[in-house]
Amino acid sequence: MSYRLWDLAQDLKQNYEWVELTHELSNDSPYWAGIPEGSVELGKTVFDWGNPMLECLIQTFKFPGQFGTHIDFPGHFIKEGNLSEKYSVESMLYPLVVIDITEKVKEDVHYAATVQDILSYEEKYGRIPEEAFVALRTDWAANWPDMNKLSGIAEDGSENFPGWSLEALKFIYEERNAAANGHETLDTDASAEAAKAGDLACERYVLAQSKLQVEVLDNLDKVAEAGALVFVTWPRFEGATGLPARVIAITPKKE
Repeated sequence: MSYRLWDLAQDLKQNYEWVELTHELSNDSPYWAGIPEGSVELGKTVFDWGNPMLECLIQTFKFPGQFGTHIDFPGHFIKEGNLSEKYSVESMLYPLVVIDITEKVKEDVHYAATVQDILSYEEKYGRIPEEAFVALRTDWAANWPDMNKLSGIAEDGSENFPGWSLEALKFIYEERNAAANGHETLDTDASAEAAKAGDLACERYVLAQSKLQVEVLDNLDKVAEAGALVFVTWPRFEGATGLPARVIAITPKKE
């Protein structure tokens, strides 16, 4: 007897690559400077081996919602916006699109993805599918876990890093009906775009559309630009504006 989903699971494990898109977290992992010190305490033992009540180990974990590779829900930036409980398990699986702007970032650390970058992708791979997760590859993940490098801190103290432009995000959501976006950087907005707007206007736009985004992704260089799937998972907490996420891509094997 054959079962379609069981056969599919076996096929995915045997014939495709599974890629971890999530940074590993520890007590030394970086997080935004505006979050108070002491907000991270991972793996604290609260019930140890040798307890006569029960021989086992129990730990507690304290962390900000926006920590490491994490998902943002609309209520993070939008008052009365949807929070974590509004998104079901159907929001955890997407076609994965990877827009590669690494060569342009090498020339200009402030580079912001453009509509033309997306159109160039479509010329090569075809139209972005409906309800896709559109990830921006910059290879900025190589800077993890150095907070100064992630922020692109210059001698004058300014931040310098690539990211999205507002026009590109409007295109993927309003013209291509994407479901979510992701990036390797700490913020959605390229630093120059944020400075120009005086706000994280790109992130505010995404969340105002009741869309989702994942920040601080890893290993986008190991995923096919077209044809992959991505699982975005998070703990089932009520009322969260954001949560650390486990993000996994299933991608065709390289020939």
